[in-house]
Amino acid sequence: MNTKYDLLNTMLNDMQNQDELYKPTSFWEYGSKLLIDEIEQYDIKDFRSLRITRSFFVPGYSAADYLINKNKYDPTIDKFDKIVQDKRFVIRLQRVFNGYASAFCDFRVLKSSNIDKKPYLNKISESTVGNPIEQHTFENRNFSRSFFNYALGLSFLKKTVDISNINTVMEIGGGFGTLGEILLGDDRNNIFYINADIPPVGFVSSYYLQEVFGKNNIACYDTTKDLETIDIDKFKQTYKALNLCSWQIEKLQGQIDLFVNFISFQEMEPDVVQNYCNHIDRLKPKYILLRNILEGKRKQSKDFQAGVKEPILGNDYDKFLPNYELIATDSAIYGFITEDNFHSQLRIYKRK
Repeated sequence: MNTKYDLLNTMLNDMQNQDELYKPTSFWEYGSKLLIDEIEQYDIKDFRSLRITRSFFVPGYSAADYLINKNKYDPTIDKFDKIVQDKRFVIRLQRVFNGYASAFCDFRVLKSSNIDKKPYLNKISESTVGNPIEQHTFENRNFSRSFFNYALGLSFLKKTVDISNINTVMEIGGGFGTLGEILLGDDRNNIFYINADIPPVGFVSSYYLQEVFGKNNIACYDTTKDLETIDIDKFKQTYKALNLCSWQIEKLQGQIDLFVNFISFQEMEPDVVQNYCNHIDRLKPKYILLRNILEGKRKQSKDFQAGVKEPILGNDYDKFLPNYELIATDSAIYGFITEDNFHSQLRIYKRK
């Protein structure tokens, strides 16, 4: 591989020597191989337009392959155009296909729910790093589905509790770095962000955040891999964010104010999530914000590789986090209810 992937190679090699609790489980064991092959074949600078990355950690609103194969949908649009009098309905159909309609709904919720407190969300705009194939613009601000997912989750949290005094936010399994981009994207927030993830996703988030905010502001695995301990307060003096590999969570020392996990816990097995929750408890955040399918992710089978062995249900977190109490949930407004009635549910916990 090109030298630009040396860090990825180092991460992958070092992961082989770690406890199984920090390695990919069934879902990501399947996905990681596909992602690595795709990143090697193409280029990381285009990761948000590649097929596999879009399937695993770059979510979108549009119909499955509409944006790369519009000709497939043109006959449907043409037939609809011929039978309706009001051509505005043709535009509406196109907006369903390209995801604009759903994105605009989320924008309205985000705007109407805005609270003028930290973390500020009224000026943030997503970068074009990674060459996104789907990105929607409202009021001169760019948004993707990932961006809206996190922004709406933070809005729900701000609506429920006062988090204006949070200074350190940690995430496990942060995708390509969206939460970090939101928190660091407005200087008024003055928040230090920590993300821990498995490679290759952790490699992609390191690339993304360094491209957006500069290499001098984001400490990554090449800076921390040989450290015996990782002191949060020490890194806050020099950096805006800290991007770690999953096994490094054991080395973290200090305290965080808020922990966030969106979707990635539901892609792991229960023993792995329990281990992470034990470390979260050790770092004593006041609040925890989670997003999980209430009914659990689909099981892996011969016909469906992208599943889990044992689904984690929403209520399982009550057992994983005994020192925290559940204070609010939502699926219909800030979360999402799928067409087949699965609930992508937000859950807020407060330390007892």
